Amino acid sequence: MGEALTVGGSNPEKAASPPRGECRQCWEHAYDSRRVHAHLAPGEECEPCLSHMGGRHPAHLIVT
Repeated sequence: MGEALTVGGSNPEKAASPPRGECRQCWEHAYDSRRVHAHLAPGEECEPCLSHMGGRHPAHLIVT
């Protein structure tokens, strides 16, 4: 959790292995952002990202 995210980056290896306590979806969207968000138009918001903002992560997506 203490590691800074690189917005707009792409690191598929890191995206595939979130650490314990992190949301799998958020981790993938942060670390493989280019691939995950490729379908979005410039300035378009990612609905899955928005739904998880503020710590609203479903329990089944948290790495245990």
